[in-house]
Amino acid sequence: MPTVDSWLLPDGIEEVLPEEAARIEAARRQLLDLFASWGYDLVITPHIEYVESLLTGAGHDLELQTFKMIDQLSGRMLGLRADITPQVARIDAHTLGAEGPSRLCYCGSVMHTRPRALSTARSLIQLGAELYGDASSASDIEIITLMLESLDSCQVKGVHLDIGHVGIFRGLTQSAGLEESTEQALFDALQRKAVDEVRQLTESLSQSSLAAMLCSLADLSGGVEVLERAHILLDGAPESVMAALDDLVEIAQTLSRQYPDIPLYFDLGELRGYHYHTGVVFSAYIAGVGQSIAQGGRYDDIGEDFGRARPATGFSTDLRLLVERGTIAGGERAPGIWATYANEPGLQAEVMALRRRGERVIVALPGQMDSEAPEHGCDRILQWRNNAWQVTELNN
Repeated sequence: MPTVDSWLLPDGIEEVLPEEAARIEAARRQLLDLFASWGYDLVITPHIEYVESLLTGAGHDLELQTFKMIDQLSGRMLGLRADITPQVARIDAHTLGAEGPSRLCYCGSVMHTRPRALSTARSLIQLGAELYGDASSASDIEIITLMLESLDSCQVKGVHLDIGHVGIFRGLTQSAGLEESTEQALFDALQRKAVDEVRQLTESLSQSSLAAMLCSLADLSGGVEVLERAHILLDGAPESVMAALDDLVEIAQTLSRQYPDIPLYFDLGELRGYHYHTGVVFSAYIAGVGQSIAQGGRYDDIGEDFGRARPATGFSTDLRLLVERGTIAGGERAPGIWATYANEPGLQAEVMALRRRGERVIVALPGQMDSEAPEHGCDRILQWRNNAWQVTELNN
């Protein structure tokens, strides 16, 4: 069997080498400790499970991104997780069953059948936090704040935040009684900012005020001042629409106070995850990256298919992208101690004592020379001198 190309990996599947792995691990520990300090409990979900669970409810949009295979034991279809969020929703709804608000976090690898737009990666390390059991904007603010604190913890610079609310579009279309096909066409037109198409799709509505409001969504984008314009243009809209707008105002005011240096951009026609999210949606961007570096939103009732509908909001990020674009404190390999290969008594005991004190000790193997120590990151050497084991600087 030819083995010439046996070292090749599939497109979009990458190895993580020691230097990068050290930074990723340092970031993982740093961020999970941050989450814990906010009261978020870590959960670990399976890499593979029945597709009915992975693609239930909010997971339907993930079907094309999910690798599938037949279980040799049961004959049922299995899926390799493409998103951890539905799994955590199952834990909250079915396994834990907490009555009040619960805070959960996670970090693990996910696999995609296709790369995200403008990216070549199909293997990601998804890290995120979820808050269940509270429908107020206070939960959305907490999650957005935690996301921004996570980016700051990794020293990701130049962050700007995009915020929208799918409840505004949904409230208007429901009030207008649009057919599903018309709603979908209107959704597509808004994403392309195709104002003429939006106007054509709404001109037949019996309520001209609703048609005007739907058309206005294509132009309601910009800074915080957009929310003031929205209150004027959407005056008389259904109560759910005005409540959604009030939530955005509260979020804007809070974030502006806490993070005055972070630009806020609002787009009321941006409906990312419309079939998945139910309320506020948000994404963090930095210059030079053609995709969001972190994103999230509200997805109430995500646990309904697992037996218990609960309000939910959360965010996620690709840890590898975060490390690549940030500056992680730590992760550098600590200088080590080189232990000369020897048969003198007590060597193993001395090595173990040094390791227990937090030292990095590499014991030379037969045939290795002390001159190799720097190649392995060692700046000291453990040698038998004057009838005792002693640690000295190299070349002393």
